[in-house]
Amino acid sequence: MSNLDSITKTNLTSLEFVYRGKVRDIYQVDADRLLVVQTDRLSAFDVILPDPIPGKGRLLTELSIFWFKRLQHVIPNHLLTNTASEFVATEELPQVDGRSMVVKKLTPLPVEAIVRGYLAGSGWKEYRETGAVCGVQLPRDLRESEKLPQTIFTPSTKAEVGDHDENISFDRVVDKIGLEYATKIRDTSCELYEAAAAYAADRGIIIADTKFEFGTDNDGNLHLIDEALTSDSSRFWPKQQYAVGSSPPSFDKQFVRDWLESISWNKKPPAPNLPEEIALKTAEKYREALTLLTN
Repeated sequence: MSNLDSITKTNLTSLEFVYRGKVRDIYQVDADRLLVVQTDRLSAFDVILPDPIPGKGRLLTELSIFWFKRLQHVIPNHLLTNTASEFVATEELPQVDGRSMVVKKLTPLPVEAIVRGYLAGSGWKEYRETGAVCGVQLPRDLRESEKLPQTIFTPSTKAEVGDHDENISFDRVVDKIGLEYATKIRDTSCELYEAAAAYAADRGIIIADTKFEFGTDNDGNLHLIDEALTSDSSRFWPKQQYAVGSSPPSFDKQFVRDWLESISWNKKPPAPNLPEEIALKTAEKYREALTLLTN
């Protein structure tokens, strides 16, 4: 597969390198600001795949910025600007142009705030075994992809690169970050999800579930950080093709997950190479979601 149009790893020398995550490369602008670059890397089952999704970083950056602006009335977020030209050397602009955000430097909370409006993915698997998801007891006889009676908060740990996230109960979240923050991120996550889901439904997309991350400033104020409601962090379904009792097609990396499941990969590094048609189809799905949501 040709990677000429993809960025899998940045190498900026004009800023201090801070961290390389599963998808994002982070650099320090100054004591109060970071440059976050969204690469075209893709992780599935918490493993970084060897092949990029062409243009993915640009698509996810544009969609995150859209949601940060649309939902800023619910909670402040870390976005300052998406213009990086004043911070990096001219010759380095091709690495960051259209795929980066300058953000407030905040202290991340060590929890992934996952909210679900539908029963799918790992939640469906857990429900079949226990009748609950992350300790949240659900009604009996729900079917795959069924809309839940109400939005549920099903948090997980924030794993380091190479490790697997672990679903945890609300009580474990309280142990990690205290009752006040645990309650605030639970309630805020549900409010963000419900506002976004209502908007997306009018544009032909069901947001089945999504993941948020939060951080605090020096005064302890909570902010939405990382990315927001993208095809990497959410399960997007086409409304017209939705049916209870089956797994709908999606506008997200489920397409890649399904292919990986079909080849019986053990979900441990190293990940297999993606066929070019799978990578291109995934990019197409990401682009379609962006177009529908942002018109």
